[in-house]
Amino acid sequence: MPTPERTIVITGASSGFGAAAVRAFADRGDRVWGTMRDTAGRNAAKKAELEGYSPRITIAEMDVTSDNSVAEGFAHILDDGPVDILINNAGIMYIGMTEAYSLAQAAEQMDTNYFGAIRAMQAVLPSMRAAGSGLIINTSSIAGRVSVPFFGTYCATKHALEAYSQSLRYEVAPFGVDVALVEPGPFPSNLLAAGKPPALEDVLASYGDLRDVPTTMVSGFADMLASDQAPDPQMVVDTYLALADAAPGKRKTRTVVGITWGVDEVNAFTQPRQDALLKEMQLDGVLGGADA
Repeated sequence: MPTPERTIVITGASSGFGAAAVRAFADRGDRVWGTMRDTAGRNAAKKAELEGYSPRITIAEMDVTSDNSVAEGFAHILDDGPVDILINNAGIMYIGMTEAYSLAQAAEQMDTNYFGAIRAMQAVLPSMRAAGSGLIINTSSIAGRVSVPFFGTYCATKHALEAYSQSLRYEVAPFGVDVALVEPGPFPSNLLAAGKPPALEDVLASYGDLRDVPTTMVSGFADMLASDQAPDPQMVVDTYLALADAAPGKRKTRTVVGITWGVDEVNAFTQPRQDALLKEMQLDGVLGGADA
């Protein structure tokens, strides 16, 4: 039986997982809103390309780091009808000596990867709770479950997103709303190219020869991701699709995709312990969201 048409919102739709997911959901008959910044400028061609791909696709202007932009973008989207699924995909990643990234640079990543996701979730949750259904998929990372050298500021944003999503999942489950995390490993994307070097040159210089290690590591990553050995980004899109199609209330909290760095093992060990808190805090009768 065909799946009824749903309304999907996907942030960060200008490239990578976001753009591919917009196309994939439209191919399945869903109404898809992709969001991106600067749709009248540098992303105008990407907007035109996606909207030309299918009449089911509309691209909305949205900067997830701006309260006003998110509010205006979702007001426009919700005027067209309720949102069934939100996929928070927008993100940025800086790789380098953790100490040498300025507070402003750490804040830039947190504002996009963490606060940006919160802005989008708060825009759709009232209507989802009122409807008694909905799904939020937050694109995290394996770097949200383990801490990786030279990824310190990025890891912090994804650890924050993981914690927020886990608590929120329990709290909105009684309203029929699911929250799920997708944790990709390294995939070919524009994240590496869009990164910024550390701003604190004096701190960087004080590390001596060690300062060059992140550059060498990133170069190795880039070579691997450009090779035939690179994992297929479609794996992440397929995970979005599978979560969207899964039975409400039965969706896994966390799904690792691609190279795991042992995060699948971490999740298998910690998720039962995490979910046990509901019973231990005597909240299992009023909340939900524990993995089946």
